[in-house]
Amino acid sequence: MKAHEVNFDGLVGPTHNYSGLSFGNVASANNQSQPSNPKLAAKQGLAKMKALSEMGMVQGVLAPQERPDIATLRQLGFTGSDQAVLSAAAKQAPKILTACCSASSMWTANAATVSPSADTADGKVHFTPANLTNKFHRSIEHEVTGRILKATFANADHFAHHPALPSVEHFGDEGAANHTRFCREYGEQGVEFFVYGRHAFDSRFPAPTKFPARHTYEACDAVARLHQLDRDQVVIAQQNPAVIDQGVFHNDVIAVGNKNTLFCHDQAFLKQQAVYDELSLKFGAGFNVIEVPSSEVSVDDAVSSYLFNSQLLAMPNGENVLILPDECRNNPRVWLYIEKLLAEKRGIDDVKVFDLKQSMANGGGPACLRLRVVLTEAELAAVNPNTLMSASLFTQLDNWIETHYRDRLAEEDLADPALLNESRTALDELTQILSLGAIYPFQRG
Repeated sequence: MKAHEVNFDGLVGPTHNYSGLSFGNVASANNQSQPSNPKLAAKQGLAKMKALSEMGMVQGVLAPQERPDIATLRQLGFTGSDQAVLSAAAKQAPKILTACCSASSMWTANAATVSPSADTADGKVHFTPANLTNKFHRSIEHEVTGRILKATFANADHFAHHPALPSVEHFGDEGAANHTRFCREYGEQGVEFFVYGRHAFDSRFPAPTKFPARHTYEACDAVARLHQLDRDQVVIAQQNPAVIDQGVFHNDVIAVGNKNTLFCHDQAFLKQQAVYDELSLKFGAGFNVIEVPSSEVSVDDAVSSYLFNSQLLAMPNGENVLILPDECRNNPRVWLYIEKLLAEKRGIDDVKVFDLKQSMANGGGPACLRLRVVLTEAELAAVNPNTLMSASLFTQLDNWIETHYRDRLAEEDLADPALLNESRTALDELTQILSLGAIYPFQRG
């Protein structure tokens, strides 16, 4: 059955800022307290969506979260008018306020784990929003994420939506940033590949010591059950704790895969050869591993350039194209490796480079910005059509950003009541553009 891999990118929200909230994410920490440019960030992300659509890919859009998150601030004891809540939070708990203003939902690789209908026992596409328990600013996203996904994939005949896993550290779930899928054709049953950082219930296994392992084995196991996957077609592997301690906070910072190809660093996984062997066994003949040696690209270079936080796309013309951030071209060692890789013709045919500096400065590259959803023709026809990229939608969204976004935002601006009003006005209009209905707390009373 014919199917498409559709990339749903997150729109950068109006409060995009650099508050350094993500311990373990080197770029986020290094750029803390620098002023940001929300308008430029949103336009850079939108330009990538448009370009991929023009390259022949089916491209979708996911809406950002409401920020500042007044509902969460009220849950934490701040009372009065919305303005009073902001003012009190700024005075009494400024770090909580910055967390409740994060635009991190732009990185929709963390929005959910998605299993296509070819892999599930009931023949539906399954979605589980990630609970993101390791970071407070992200742990408050999953309820609205679920609403956005249900408004985008609304047909119960084709789509199954699960609530997030229990919001405790034992089931820490970072979504598709630690999940990929290998297959021969998108419409055929594939091998779902889950990666975790630690075991929550068994201390015998190794774990990082400097930075947190955000995703647990138990979360991988639970999502595989929820999605009704054939366990003979599932591989669950542990990320190398040593690279987590070097800033590889998600698997998609050290590995990326698509169809029959895994492109990864030679230090990506614990017991790496055993991981390759299990993937090859379950995939069958033709599984292609492109392993990048440390001698050519160090872990530090991989983290700073986001070589592996790339999109590996199977293009309509049959070529495999790697979507890279500009930082790869600016790193001589990484770019030398890319040129060598293309010359060797090992399964990646071309690269396209994008300027995503606003996102990269907060620790998110091309792969962070997208959620991959494999859809058959019938399932694609059941998707909310207003969320699929077109020339007219691009123009609408570009004008929307131009109208509503600031071109400079500093931490001290987050308590500005005008920013809250600007954001709500923008999001209310966006829900109409994308036909999402009342998905935000301020719209739901």
